[in-house]
Amino acid sequence: MTELRERDAMMCRTCGNEERASEGYPCTECGTFICVICSFRGVMRCRACNARLAEQDFPNTPSREIPLIDWPEH
Repeated sequence: MTELRERDAMMCRTCGNEERASEGYPCTECGTFICVICSFRGVMRCRACNARLAEQDFPNTPSREIPLIDWPEH
């Protein structure tokens, strides 16, 4: 009988680990594979997309603060 040599492993495009393809998520920008461990760490983009976004110059927008409501005391 022949041995099956199928593999469903993919390289994580963030950390480089080889994980099962079913245990990961796509990059939000380009769709490449990101492993579940990186996803748990909060990684949403691959290295290439992070590098590309770091090169872009985004305008500095002011932070939006929630106004404090001064309620009358009863």
